[in-house]
Order: sequence, then structure tokens, then C-alpha cells
Amino acid sequence: MAVDHGLKGRTAVVTGSTSGIGQALADGLASSGVDVMLNGFGEAATIERERAAMAEQHGVRVLYHPADMTKPAEIADMIATAKREFGRLDILVNNSGTNVRKQPEAFTAEEWRLVLETNLTGAFFCAQAAYPEMLRAGGGKIINIGSMLSLFGAPYLAPYAASKGGIVQMTRSLATAWAKDNIQVNAVLPGWIDTDLTRGARAQVEGLDERVLARTPAKRWGKPDDLAGIAVFLAGRGSDFVTGAAIAVDGGYSTLV
Repeated sequence: MAVDHGLKGRTAVVTGSTSGIGQALADGLASSGVDVMLNGFGEAATIERERAAMAEQHGVRVLYHPADMTKPAEIADMIATAKREFGRLDILVNNSGTNVRKQPEAFTAEEWRLVLETNLTGAFFCAQAAYPEMLRAGGGKIINIGSMLSLFGAPYLAPYAASKGGIVQMTRSLATAWAKDNIQVNAVLPGWIDTDLTRGARAQVEGLDERVLARTPAKRWGKPDDLAGIAVFLAGRGSDFVTGAAIAVDGGYSTLV
């Protein structure tokens, strides 16, 4: 029997959704009847092909807006465009992210700022821009994508870990501030997911694949589609009394000490 999550006719902006985890999150929402604005960068023909396929498969409107998460003016324009095109904004998924892998002493100021501004500051300004639109709609859902690095350290990921730890604390702050407005704010902490980003890490970090498999009770890397279900839950009415949570989707990785 199909489960009605109360999402048909709702609208969403999903940042960093032209590939990988973000694309899977957007597709999960679209499959539940949500009109979706995609965001991100990539080859134009590929993005258009994926956008059209998602719209046709799920029978919803799917738009694309290439806002840079380090530029608040572009973020504001993206949210305004979503409101203008869809008529309302109900769901924001902050998934956009970048990474630079180095030992801490080797990072430049520019690299540090790029990672923090893309992963954390950009998410904050997306939420800030979405807030008045959700207020007008009578409520909303904000889903921030963190990481296992929200919980654990890694010697070559200092700015990334700082940004993802910040995502969890920002989520809690926004959740407590906006609960009165019927806006639920939660974080998802993906485990080791097989994406272009983590394939790069496996090529660069010797033994990473073996260590991940040894520690993960599920004995596999996650797939982007493994994140679709939690997005639907946190966007739907089943999570109306869930806010400020940080939910691991990691095959059990974070349960081991």
C-alpha cells in the first residue's frame, strides 16, 4: 500500500542536485509529487537531460537554477525565482558542498574560505532567504546535509569537518528559532556514499576503501538512492514533530566505537 506523505503539490529547492546525493534527494522528492528546483553546476546538456527525465518520470515540474553558494545575491535570486515560478516554497534541502583534501598545515586561506563558505555559509543564507517564503506558506521543512565528519575527525579534512560540524549546530539553532513558525529544521548525516567526491577520496587516500568496509556493519558503501527515503520523511507530514535532529544514514558506521 502506498504511503501518503502529504507532499503532492509541495515545492522544493535542492542545492547541489545536478549529480550524486543531491540528485537522489531531488528525485526522491519528485517521486512523491514535489515540484523541484535543481541547483548546481555541470555540463549544460547533461543537466537538461536529467531535468527533463525527472519531470517526465514523476509528472512534476522540475526547474534548474545555477546559483553559486558563495554569493548571497545569487542565493536570494534562486529562492525568489522558485517562489515566482512555483507560487510558494515549502522545502529547502541544503546539499551543496565542496572539499579540499590536505594536511591542516598546507591549507591556504582561500581554500579554507571556499569550503566554509560553500558548505556552511551558503546553507545559512539559503535558509535565511527561504524563511519568509515558508512563513507566508504557514510552515516548511529545511533539510541540511551534514556528514560523518560532523561527528568524526580526519587529518586531511579540517575545513570540511569544520563546515559539517557547523551544519549540525546551525540546524539546532534554526530549529529552536523557527519551531514557533511551524518550520522544522533537521540534518542528515550520510555515511560513506559512493559518489564522484568519495571516489576521488578513495584514489587519494590509501586504504580508505578497506577501512570503510571494515567499520561499516552493512559491509558496503552507500548509494545516493539510500538517502532518498530520509528526505521524503523529513519533508513530509510524518516529521511534523521532529526538529533539530541529526540523523545518520550510514549503514551503522557511527554506531561502532
